[in-house]
Amino acid sequence: MTLRLTQYARGGGCAAKLRLPDLVEVLDGAAPGAPAAGVTIDHARRDDAAVVAGPTPGRGLVLTADVIAPLVDDPEAFGAIAACNAISDVYAMGGEPRFALNLAFFCDDKLPLEVLVAIQRGAAAMCARAGVAVVGGHTVRDPEPKFGLSVTGEVDLDAVWANTGAQPDQVLVLTKALGTGIISQAIKAELASDAEIAAAIASMTTLNRDAAAVGRACGATAATDVTGFGLLGHLLNLVRGSHVHATIDAGALPLLPGVAEHLAAGRIPGGSKVNRDFLAALVEWHGPESERERALTIASDAQTSGGLLLCLPRDRADEAVDRLRAHGLPAAKIGSLRPRSLDRDAQPIKLVSTLAYGSDANVTR
Repeated sequence: MTLRLTQYARGGGCAAKLRLPDLVEVLDGAAPGAPAAGVTIDHARRDDAAVVAGPTPGRGLVLTADVIAPLVDDPEAFGAIAACNAISDVYAMGGEPRFALNLAFFCDDKLPLEVLVAIQRGAAAMCARAGVAVVGGHTVRDPEPKFGLSVTGEVDLDAVWANTGAQPDQVLVLTKALGTGIISQAIKAELASDAEIAAAIASMTTLNRDAAAVGRACGATAATDVTGFGLLGHLLNLVRGSHVHATIDAGALPLLPGVAEHLAAGRIPGGSKVNRDFLAALVEWHGPESERERALTIASDAQTSGGLLLCLPRDRADEAVDRLRAHGLPAAKIGSLRPRSLDRDAQPIKLVSTLAYGSDANVTR
């Protein structure tokens, strides 16, 4: 019988993490730690990683960890995706990953150890591509398999991409297509085609290294990688941290092959539904009511190893998209930032359907 790794996990990829509203409650309720010397960025503004002063003046260390459950059946592909996903947090801060520790949770009473070997082999190959040295790790016996990395990187302290760095009138550029959560749900149900699976794996095993390099070259002042809380969830942290509001064009969002069809059939991960329901009250919808749920679901879909969302100067956005596409990335301008509304009741994110709503002054196609 062919091994199906997804059958050993209740939820796959980043959709298996603590639900967005629950995490917000936990973090808001946690007592803040005492200020520590050398800490540049901690969890206060929900950034992708922490940044602390490094041993070299002007340089900082980027610290992050990420663990996911299987969302594809091939163990080696899962390991590569898990590593690519964890490394991405360093790129999202404008840094370069250097070292990693493996974090393996494994049900050795259900699966042969050869599966864990294959997972680590896939992760090691991805780390080698990224120039990351795997220097150790930790294992835990667990009823469900999970894998990830603790990653340490370096960054120029004067050029960190923090959630406080976005500016009004900037253009938002997304570097990868959306829909990995929906496709993973179809994989688990054995309803995804080989071509759809291959496209999703290719996207999730594409490092965000080139995307980060283009962002730096084109003057990005902030970025976030799009993972478990979906595009809207990660954008929310950014706009709140920078005290701006955003407009997103639902029609401009790039999608992986098969996403529209599986969404229409109702193949939506539980984590994506929770994201959508939580974020709906924070999003102002402009378009036909019949399109609202579909647009919100796509924009809230829990991603794994998704792309970067770059905040770019308006006069550099087209150049950035061209350069990203030259690297083979399906980059797109998906919206823009505007000054924070003086209306206290205004939602921080406006989601528009250009097909029905027409042009919007804050949307840059």
